[in-house]
Amino acid sequence: MRGVAFWFFATAAIYVAIGMVWGIVMSATMDHSLSPAHGHLNLIGWVTMGLFGIYYHNVPEAAETQLAKVHFAIATLGVVLIVPGIVMALRQDGEALAKAGSVLTLISILIFVFTVFRNRAKPA
Repeated sequence: MRGVAFWFFATAAIYVAIGMVWGIVMSATMDHSLSPAHGHLNLIGWVTMGLFGIYYHNVPEAAETQLAKVHFAIATLGVVLIVPGIVMALRQDGEALAKAGSVLTLISILIFVFTVFRNRAKPA
């Protein structure tokens, strides 16, 4: 795995490691008040980013575009903003960060949808 596929998958692995440690801490302290943020880290950070990495690995012509690099930047920034943003929202410290992260995550998904359709297999 190389290029953008590697970076998507590598960051996904980092996110899941953080998510697992966070889950263990929540369990050990019996404080699950931040579980929505933990869930978003695992779902968006691990699952979604990992699937993006697998897609780009399997469709190398999509991975070689400038859009794939932009996609990685937007997706990463989305995760980095949405997770602490949800923590802040849960603690009643404002929702602006969660909203910004949500918009970036949506943009990331829309880029992915566009990429999938643009790079669909040509009929034989």
